[in-house]
Amino acid sequence: MTEKIAPISPLVDQFSRTISYLRLSLTDRCNLRCIYCMPEEDQDPDSQVKTGKFLQHSELLSYEELIRVVRLTVSQGMNKLRLTGGEPLVRKEILGFIHQLGQLEGLSEIRLTTNGVLLADYAEQLYAEGVRHINVSLDTLIREKFTRITGRDYFTKVWDGLMAAKRLGFRIKLNVVAMKGVNDDEFQDFARLALEQPFQVRFIEFMPVGDKNSWQKEKFISSEEIKLLVAELGSLTPFTRSHGEGPARMYDFQGKNGGTGSIGFISPISHHFCDKCNRLRLTSEGKLRACLLSDRETDLKALLRNGATDQELIDSIRQTIMNKPQGHTLQQDLLGPDRQTCSGRMSRIGG
Repeated sequence: MTEKIAPISPLVDQFSRTISYLRLSLTDRCNLRCIYCMPEEDQDPDSQVKTGKFLQHSELLSYEELIRVVRLTVSQGMNKLRLTGGEPLVRKEILGFIHQLGQLEGLSEIRLTTNGVLLADYAEQLYAEGVRHINVSLDTLIREKFTRITGRDYFTKVWDGLMAAKRLGFRIKLNVVAMKGVNDDEFQDFARLALEQPFQVRFIEFMPVGDKNSWQKEKFISSEEIKLLVAELGSLTPFTRSHGEGPARMYDFQGKNGGTGSIGFISPISHHFCDKCNRLRLTSEGKLRACLLSDRETDLKALLRNGATDQELIDSIRQTIMNKPQGHTLQQDLLGPDRQTCSGRMSRIGG
């Protein structure tokens, strides 16, 4: 029997930011080997790919444990949830888990971030379970380059997944990690795609998380540089309507040759969004992080498996929120001579 916990006050940190969004990493496993996340040629001898040491099933939070955490955060005012990974769709029984989430009173939205490889297989069932928002990570529109970036020849699968999701009526965002010398020749192609398809295209500045060998200053290109390239094709007008409280700076895009779309820029290095950050992350290892780029974590798995009461868990969640840093220092750390990186792997933290 679970305790009945009433919300005391909104989840607000010491800088008066209301935390309403939880990101759950369901697994550290993935069916791609992207060069900046889980590279096949990882130089780190202790890497997951080199050793095969992915988290064992017992090391992941069970669906029952995840439901308990979500229930408690929702009871305290959290109302949005995003499922990430790794690749969330590779975890078994995910549809049953999403169905259980849908029964939680107070949870208004369940969103999904995916690489799209399995999306065509799952789209219809995801829609039936109430998922309406999907983010698809896609860094190139060229099949051969897709294979080079991801280590797998799955571009057609991803495109088929996008088309299936489009037919069903999902709201789709494309997340494009911007890398100079890798995909900067395609930024205008992605902008054209935003005019041709009902996809919101978001360019994300290349940032280091985890693998210290995968981030190179030479590959960094700022949002402002990308914006100049996009503006050659049409006008960018900042959103005046609300678009939620996410990290992207959003623009209406009017093509010179017709067509309208929306394009966003996520700029963790050149124009960070910390002052409006409204989220927590629960890693696939059961660690609660108040900031993607801070290694300070609360081990909820240990609490869950050592008999913690609901109130003890809530107290730990609230303390994690109170410890949320005001902001990160990526710009100073990375673009300076003595760069540092967040040490956690993105596949475990949740992208």
